[in-house]
Amino acid sequence: MASELRFLHSDSRPSGVRPPDASRSLATARWCAGRGWPVHPLAPGRKTPAGNCAACRASGHSHRECGCRVAGRWCHGFRAATLDPARIEQWWGDHPGLGVGVACGPAGLVVVDIDAHEALPPGRDRLLPGIGIPDGVDLTGLATGFHTIGVLAALRGAVSPADDDTTLRVRTPSGGLHVWYRAQHGHRWQCSTGSGGGRALAWQVDVRAHGGYIVAPGTVTEAGPYAPVGTVREVAPLPVWLARELDRTGHLPPAAGAAPRSVPPRARQAVLAAGGGGRGAAHRALARVLAEVAACAAVPEGAAFSEKLNRAAYTAGGLVAAGRLGSAEAERLLRQVAEQARPGQERRYGAVIRGGLDAGRRRPLIPGGRR
Repeated sequence: MASELRFLHSDSRPSGVRPPDASRSLATARWCAGRGWPVHPLAPGRKTPAGNCAACRASGHSHRECGCRVAGRWCHGFRAATLDPARIEQWWGDHPGLGVGVACGPAGLVVVDIDAHEALPPGRDRLLPGIGIPDGVDLTGLATGFHTIGVLAALRGAVSPADDDTTLRVRTPSGGLHVWYRAQHGHRWQCSTGSGGGRALAWQVDVRAHGGYIVAPGTVTEAGPYAPVGTVREVAPLPVWLARELDRTGHLPPAAGAAPRSVPPRARQAVLAAGGGGRGAAHRALARVLAEVAACAAVPEGAAFSEKLNRAAYTAGGLVAAGRLGSAEAERLLRQVAEQARPGQERRYGAVIRGGLDAGRRRPLIPGGRR
């Protein structure tokens, strides 16, 4: 085991980027699984999951009904993560170029992902969501997530996660930092994107937890290695102050029985626009499926949002193909309702909309709502 872990005990960046080899990838996967962290393959040289099979790439396909995981395939990314030694040996033994990802939720991990992309900061109200920064505070030089997480920690009288040498920290190829923590008390912390418009901890600071994955330490991509910092390889409990901040910024799912959120007015308007104006049964059918998407705003999780949005996009695509709806109008209605139902998740719903529209355009929707 000691020989397998040599790659985890060096901060050195290799001279020239080299692809992962069999011993490195397999050793990384074994090491993570041995700590109770389910692993899944990443595409060779990339930080994204290995691709799905052709059937799983079909429009409207859902991981919930998919049999690929039972069959031993890695389709659907972190949802296929495993601790099974035989499967790990098969995946990385047969495909040594694969990288290694860790499914954060099943592993009980909360990883603070600090970006180092120097950029012009947004407005003061978006640097630390929910915390106003007075105009008198000089923000000269603030340009990355290291600065915003440092400011947040200073406000709370705590050590910044970037400087927390009690837990595993991993330097990313772009100069960012992954700070690994262990979730406490069974909390199901949720992912977020610090530069997005939805839940966020700080600008340029992402959170990887339930519903997401993190690149394993020791993984090498075309951009470079994910190299552990210092000598600490243990994962410390999530600090109390940071848990409070995650709670404050909405990183916990609503309690069971919590009052549902109302459907935003703009989403209702988009539904009315789709079905109004006396344009017939086909448009009323579109309004019905858009209403299902809009209703997801009242249910933060478990609403089958992607499936409902795909159905709406498929219906809209059929109307476009039949010449009963303009392509630009179809996409506008879909995006308006999707953004109101799942704010700040354009990357997620944009792909669903495009796939559904493309599939729908191949089957025109004729009057009466039939194809």
